[in-house]
Amino acid sequence: MITVHHLNDSRSQRILWLLEELGLPYEIQRYQRDAQTRLAPPELKAVHPLGKSPVISDDGRVIIESGAIIDYIIRHHGGGRLQPDPASPAYDDYVQWLHFAEGSAMLPMLLKLYVSRLGSAGAPLNPRIESEIANHLGYLDQILGDRAYLLGNELTGADIQMSFVGEIAAARGDLAAYPRVADWLRRFQARPAYQAAIARGGTYSYAT
Repeated sequence: MITVHHLNDSRSQRILWLLEELGLPYEIQRYQRDAQTRLAPPELKAVHPLGKSPVISDDGRVIIESGAIIDYIIRHHGGGRLQPDPASPAYDDYVQWLHFAEGSAMLPMLLKLYVSRLGSAGAPLNPRIESEIANHLGYLDQILGDRAYLLGNELTGADIQMSFVGEIAAARGDLAAYPRVADWLRRFQARPAYQAAIARGGTYSYAT
């Protein structure tokens, strides 16, 4: 059985959502952030040397990184669900989103968080950071267009991987200019499997 090493208010919430969408059995090993530093507890290093979440264990294997975990679960346990046919052009778009989420979209959002802690010393960096956030959210808004989800009218693992980007943007008040992203976020957060993952995972600050 898959065990999700689940850190509160973290990217591991989307792994719980994926498992609920697939209707797979899983166990949760819970970890709490330090109330002051917001860092993961050292106990996570006993699971993997990096001590970060998400991380899963399955059949003796330990898998890290959200995109890799989503890909692993869908390939090994999805039965063809939540991904396009690997022989189709849509599969290339799907893989692109799996990488885009953390490889491009999250970086300026994380920089915004860290630079904000510098106060006035970080002010010169803000215009470039805001420009990059706008660039990525604008691209996401454009791609969504009249689609319900990133690849069309059906949810895929790409939406689950990208969900944290939308949630962080919403939490920081960055979605006013991106109505399609805001609609997409409301749509996926209303899904029964998403709600079931919240109920099982515990308090999640980014659930609007």
